[in-house]
Amino acid sequence: MTSAEASARPQVYSRSRVIAAFVAVYIVWGSTYLAIRYAVATIPPFIMVGMRFFVSGIVLYAWSRWRGEPKPTKSEWRAAFVTGVLLLCLGNGAVAWAEQRVPSGLAALLVAIVPLWMVVVDWLRPHGDQPRASVIGGVVVGIIGLIVLIGPRTLIGQGDVDRLAAIVLVVASLAWAAGSIYNRYGARPTSAVMSTGLQMITGSAVLLLFGIFDGEPAALQLSHISFASWMGWLYLVTFGSLIGFTAYVYLLRAVSPAKASTYAYVNPVVAVFLGWAIAGEPVTTRTLAAAAIILAGVAMITISQNKAA
Repeated sequence: MTSAEASARPQVYSRSRVIAAFVAVYIVWGSTYLAIRYAVATIPPFIMVGMRFFVSGIVLYAWSRWRGEPKPTKSEWRAAFVTGVLLLCLGNGAVAWAEQRVPSGLAALLVAIVPLWMVVVDWLRPHGDQPRASVIGGVVVGIIGLIVLIGPRTLIGQGDVDRLAAIVLVVASLAWAAGSIYNRYGARPTSAVMSTGLQMITGSAVLLLFGIFDGEPAALQLSHISFASWMGWLYLVTFGSLIGFTAYVYLLRAVSPAKASTYAYVNPVVAVFLGWAIAGEPVTTRTLAAAAIILAGVAMITISQNKAA
């Protein structure tokens, strides 16, 4: 049986594994925003993220081959490259860079608009699904929440939120949504673990090139890396990548993109709470109001799409 024939065969997904994957994506990913903040404190962002995914990718690839998975085809490598650049470079790499300039909780809230972008990307792709009026309403509500969060003054460069970081995070959420949609429909190995490994290996290579072009090797001094940064990086490798990212790729196969993206409900809450409780990040009334509006928009989209499914 060819790889294409195997991937075309309907698969039955274990309910318990789906639930476990949701728990991992909900809780673990919410905590990674704080881990990123600690990691980039003394490690250049692109090198930090690139090495994170390189190590994780090699482990997942070696594990898959050891378990007897076939070597990936050229088309699977190409698809993994596209997904890796969108999800890991333009998505996760941009978040790491932006967290040098904004609190981890704020970064999580800005990335929470991923489900809004998923609606747009899924609509614009070839033979895409046109959203219902209620979904469009959810997108509008989410955008209003985004404006409340960063503040209208930030849009003209006079607010208390770093405008460039805010723009980068919005673009990162768009790239993540595009990568998630492409990952669902593009060529891929039958194994979610192998697929994740390929994306991490290809994505990490581009991230490390970004770091080289940005001059990060000259700024990297191992003796100056703090214990907190090492612990943050190790947490990102093990829990954020090996567990969290693999769980997300599994969910993209097992459930609809709308259901998979419901992690956007929980991640910001976890990130804001941990940022406040551990790192002393401020939580203002405007932040709480904006979070409620953004999550209301996400809820409108998800509920509407679940009814349509």
